[in-house]
Amino acid sequence: MDYGLGVRLDRPFPQAVEAVTAALKEQGFGVLTTIDVRAVLREKLGEELEDYLILGACNPSLAHRALRADPRIGLLLPCNVVVRADGGTTVVEAVDPQTLVTLAGPGGGLAEVADEAARRLGAALDSLRGQ
Repeated sequence: MDYGLGVRLDRPFPQAVEAVTAALKEQGFGVLTTIDVRAVLREKLGEELEDYLILGACNPSLAHRALRADPRIGLLLPCNVVVRADGGTTVVEAVDPQTLVTLAGPGGGLAEVADEAARRLGAALDSLRGQ
């Protein structure tokens, strides 16, 4: 099962993170959380990993609509966007909001919210290809 949308960028990790954050903002998403997986694994386990961030992206309008449709959807929010180094490139992947609807079950207007979220996340990732 493919549960993500993604793009590979031919740019260094720090510039990719800046570009991803800006692209998300253009689509109405803010980054609520940033988890530096590399730093956590180094600190807690003494393990090394290439740069790897999990960004918790939220579009307030879409989140509000989703929560009105199903208050339990907060269990699946915010939308995770991963930015990770992969050799000389940077991979950006976002959870496909349709996956969240599959987990939550049909009904209540979530499908429409997921459609719009998928369109906006897809547009953000597509904009990165042209930079």
